[in-house]
Amino acid sequence: MESLSEVPNALFQMKGQRIRANSLRSQANPNAQPITISKSPTSPPEMDAGLWSKLPQELLERILSFLPLKNFMSLRSTCKHFKSLLFSPTFISKHSSSSSFSSFLLLSHPQCHNHFAFYDSALGAWRNFALSLSALLPCAAGQASLLSTSNGLLCFSLSNSFLVFNLLTKSSRVIEFPAYPFTFELFSLVSTPVGYSLFMVSFGSCTKSTFVYDSKVQFWRKFNGFDPILSDNYHQQGVYYEGSLYFVTPEPFSVACFDLESGKWERPNTELPRELMFVRLVSDGGDGKLYLIGGVGRNGISRSMKLWELGEGMNWVEVESLPEMMCRKLMSVCFHNYEHLYCFWHRGFICVCCYTWPEVLYFKVSRRTWHWLPKCPSLPDKWSCGFRWFSFVPELYASV
Repeated sequence: MESLSEVPNALFQMKGQRIRANSLRSQANPNAQPITISKSPTSPPEMDAGLWSKLPQELLERILSFLPLKNFMSLRSTCKHFKSLLFSPTFISKHSSSSSFSSFLLLSHPQCHNHFAFYDSALGAWRNFALSLSALLPCAAGQASLLSTSNGLLCFSLSNSFLVFNLLTKSSRVIEFPAYPFTFELFSLVSTPVGYSLFMVSFGSCTKSTFVYDSKVQFWRKFNGFDPILSDNYHQQGVYYEGSLYFVTPEPFSVACFDLESGKWERPNTELPRELMFVRLVSDGGDGKLYLIGGVGRNGISRSMKLWELGEGMNWVEVESLPEMMCRKLMSVCFHNYEHLYCFWHRGFICVCCYTWPEVLYFKVSRRTWHWLPKCPSLPDKWSCGFRWFSFVPELYASV
């Protein structure tokens, strides 16, 4: 089991060659004794470690920016100066892209809220992390439930607040509930390069209201006039697409969206495919595509599952059908209780998950193929329900 202190190193892909950390530490201590490097016929001339302290600041930043990210994250603990370089313009320009990191499917379960299973989708390997929030923040001493993830940020629900957390940098922010007592549903975290928003619908005395927290102003906004009746399936969050969060209403199925900027609810003029037994929406989050996953059948029983893409004129264009044997397995594991199904996007994959099943069905968009991701080998057999999967793509500069 890996501890929280080992998490950042485990999130990086190994790139480049290793460096001698001792020689670089002399920047923090100019009086350090020079390090003698053994000579060989092919070795380059040795460099006095004290010369590092005489390099211009811009040149030093430029040199360090070429280090593999994993090595630099280890180096930054040697002195405050190295740590501050993490946010220098040169370093940011080189490592601001998430391509330096592995991406993960994250599994949480209510029976073990301090441990998470991570599946490295690039290496095809499982990892287990022990994440003790109480060791980081006294306010998280009780049980914290993971609600949502977005672009490197994780959001937990505490007893009377939310905790937004960057696992990579170990930075966090506690956001108090907008009111007490406070009950909510359809919680969604939306993170963009300029900040993040927390969205939820809350019960009032006789009506529902929409609450949105904007990290740029660190303030809650409340919007009344809640009109659409949305599904009570809390496993399915809002889907962020072109500045709005999209939801599906219960039968007769339709699409409703909420504009995060204006706070207005709308019903797009789009006709859904026929004979749908359940509907889920997925957005790719970057290329501006919105997908629909639906079970097709009659009398409340899905006989097939298909994938559509929103095309021109707000029409749904069929992309692919789930093979029959895979469809039979999916329908059997959810016992035709489609409220247990939820979907999300992960690095070119459309993932279909079941709250009562430890495996993930995913569609690889580039190859248009379906696959099953087997259960994590470390999961106890007694865990029969409560499986919550999330997409986690570490972002070094995802600010809380």
